Amino acid sequence: MTTSYPRIDISSEYPKLWTDEGVRAAVVVITMGCGDACPVIPGHRYLEWPVDDPAGLDLPAVRPIRDDIERRVQHLLDDIHVPARA
Repeated sequence: MTTSYPRIDISSEYPKLWTDEGVRAAVVVITMGCGDACPVIPGHRYLEWPVDDPAGLDLPAVRPIRDDIERRVQHLLDDIHVPARA
C-alpha cells in the first residue's frame, strides 16, 4: 500500500554537485544517468533511476518527468520507512 504524500515544493531547488561528504551522509544514493562520474563509496546503497533529461523541454514536457521522480521518491520513502515531511 502506497501512502499519499503532500506535494514537495522544489521551486527553490537546483542541481548541486556531489561531494564525498554528502554521499557519506546519505542513506541511499540515487543516480540519474551520471555513470562513472558519480562518486561511489563502498557500503552505501545505490539506485540508478533512468529518467529523461528535462534540459531544453517546455513545462508540459517536464511535468511527467517531475511526476515520475516524485513517485519514485515516495516509493523509496515507504521502502526505507521514512515519513515524508509536509
